[in-house]
Amino acid sequence: MGGTRVQVNKPHKSRFSSKSSRNLHKTSIKDRIATAKSERNVGKGARAARIQRNKMIRDQKRAAILKEKRELSGSRSPPRVIVLFALSASVDLGSLADDLMSLLSKDSSAVLSGTVASPEYKTRITVLEAPHGDLLSCMEMAKVADLLVFVASTRSLCEETDSYYIDSFGNQCLSVFRSLGLPSTAVFLRDLPTELKQRNELKKMCSSSLASEFPEDCKFFPADTEDDLHKFLWLFKEQRLKVPHWRTQRSYLMAHKVDAVHNGNSENCTLILTGYLRAHSLSVNQLVHVSGAGDFQLCKIEVLKDPFPLNPRKNQDLMDSDEMHDDEVIGSLVPDPQNQEALVVENIPDPLAGEQTWPTEAEITKANEDQKQKKIRKRRLPQGTSEYQAAWIVDDSEEELDSDNEDDDGMVLDEMADGFPGQEGNKFLEFDGDGASLRLGDSEEETDNDSVMMEADNMTREKIQDELKERKEAHAADEEFPDEVDTPLDLPARKRFAKYRGLKSFRTSSWDPKESLPQDYSRIFEFDNFKRTQKLVLAKALELEQENREDCVPVGSYARLHIMEVPSALASKLIILAKTLPVTACGLLKHESKISVLHFSVKKHETYDAPIKSKEELIFHCGFRQFVGRPVFSSEFINTDKNKMERFLHAGRFSVASIYAPISFPPLPTIILKRGGEDASHAVAAVGSLKTVDPDRIILKRVILTGYPQRVSKRKASVKHMFYNPEDVKWFKPVELYTKRGLRGRIKEPVGTHGAMKCLLNGVLEQSDTICMNLYKRAYPKWPNHRFPLLEF
Repeated sequence: MGGTRVQVNKPHKSRFSSKSSRNLHKTSIKDRIATAKSERNVGKGARAARIQRNKMIRDQKRAAILKEKRELSGSRSPPRVIVLFALSASVDLGSLADDLMSLLSKDSSAVLSGTVASPEYKTRITVLEAPHGDLLSCMEMAKVADLLVFVASTRSLCEETDSYYIDSFGNQCLSVFRSLGLPSTAVFLRDLPTELKQRNELKKMCSSSLASEFPEDCKFFPADTEDDLHKFLWLFKEQRLKVPHWRTQRSYLMAHKVDAVHNGNSENCTLILTGYLRAHSLSVNQLVHVSGAGDFQLCKIEVLKDPFPLNPRKNQDLMDSDEMHDDEVIGSLVPDPQNQEALVVENIPDPLAGEQTWPTEAEITKANEDQKQKKIRKRRLPQGTSEYQAAWIVDDSEEELDSDNEDDDGMVLDEMADGFPGQEGNKFLEFDGDGASLRLGDSEEETDNDSVMMEADNMTREKIQDELKERKEAHAADEEFPDEVDTPLDLPARKRFAKYRGLKSFRTSSWDPKESLPQDYSRIFEFDNFKRTQKLVLAKALELEQENREDCVPVGSYARLHIMEVPSALASKLIILAKTLPVTACGLLKHESKISVLHFSVKKHETYDAPIKSKEELIFHCGFRQFVGRPVFSSEFINTDKNKMERFLHAGRFSVASIYAPISFPPLPTIILKRGGEDASHAVAAVGSLKTVDPDRIILKRVILTGYPQRVSKRKASVKHMFYNPEDVKWFKPVELYTKRGLRGRIKEPVGTHGAMKCLLNGVLEQSDTICMNLYKRAYPKWPNHRFPLLEF
């Protein structure tokens, strides 16, 4: 309906209403039209506001992208790093790199460490060739790559893998790159035929074969001719590159030059790294980590003239001499002693800072009575002995008491509050407060074989060992025995497992995380709230980034870092390594130089077949940082604060690796390497990520003692081969037993003199079942002999 015509419905008729009341709700046609128009205008205004707001958001995003593109393609941004990686050994990277460099720069003298500035493409690029077969160099190059170019040859045929174009080393590196986090990627196809139809068909076949190995946005480019590379460079110049999130958290510098200045006869020197600063600005008061070498302080930062400006005509006078150009310093920053972050690695333990308690009145009274008894007791002393000298002379009776105490097996843990028969003086176990014994009905009934002496009394040690060997071999064919250990024949079990304790429930029983900590825990640092500290540290770093402080070098600057107190031997190794792989220095956030307990969620790599044992020395690549650790592996449980230690890192599942290492703030990818031998190269043992930093995480090592029923009478049984003397049976009597088929029970009493015992269970026991006992103790990582990989040699 058009115009002013509005639909008017028939008014409602009311039978008992007056005329005036009937007309109260009515409005004239003019008023109705005005109301409808106003409502229509309100709707139009809201819609217009929505449209305007969305347009504003689009304009802001467009402006931000344009600004980012200008910064990336401008002279203020560092050169983009292109890493060429060959998917197979038959690919020739040298010719491809030469073609790229010749296309970017007509002047061959304008190349420094593979870096070139191209006014034609309005960009600066650093080209790196990843050496095929050198895993460490490929990893370090992938960490700094802005664009990772995978080069495949259509002539290569790799029968050892599923793909025709990727060999085994290429597959291994691809999985490592995925774990590190892939930057922007592209694939170059080489050795394509010249005939157009065959060329397109082969390109299509190769692309479909390799597409599943790379991200969805990865593009395939032919790279045989100059026109192909020219087309790629024009697209690359306008491409918005993506980088892994962990690289945006810290500033880093990829060194183009590595030098050292020796300080006289000192064993330390000043390491000099020259390159472009990336990601964030770097403060001269910050600590830096040199990959593989360790954490150090800066003594000076020099800002140099950019050797590769995009507009060379402005700096033509400075380009006449390379030496003059390299030595020109624009500015220099020196750290402020008051604001410079101290290089604190370990906490200095105080041996006298142990816990001390004030004696109670009862203890003071008892001590006074003992002192009076000592004064009353007469002793034979040499003539002329003073009271002070007499206090150092030990009586014969005291010596006898000391010798009696040495014979007893003293346990470290506290006594239990609950009393159990035969447990007088037992300090071994802790329970939750309810009794450890099970309510299994008539526990006082005698078994049928109470008066029968066990056959084990007449068995020799050789017979016992032979019988145990036969049983182990019989069970090994059907199932594995995780955590099961044999009780030694020549040592009492109460001494062999003195540090272990029983738990009523692994999930609900309490375990104090501060109890009986090792000496190494006095050297580490701990946070009250790690997540809150991480949030504050990152917020403070962002705030300093936005302040544009005078002690900071901005992103994109060509800078020279002077790193002090570096061992001379270490600096010599870095100078040699710089010829084959990029040496990287990254800025550290607050607290990141201090040692604590780091936990990594890791998974064994599919290409590594050798066993990885707990506390074995491994090399951890955590982001830009590298350190050596001797981890303890553990499984993680969600509904409890305790975690079970694993003796080996098992394949096909995630485990938690805990080590002593410098603090790092997650998220950070982790690659774990293992050295094969003295001259052998590194092998990828596991991959994962940093989980958290928490010294209070409880890791329990479990041992399972097993016994076998000799006589069975329904719920009662005589069990042997768990212990070998009756004292051990009495010692472990409060600990709960269970069987592999789900029954639970307890020890009733020892039988005989060879460690046999009577047990009572909550169900009918089968003769072929196995009796088990779980014992636990807390496990800790092992302190490494050296903290960083380059300090190993």
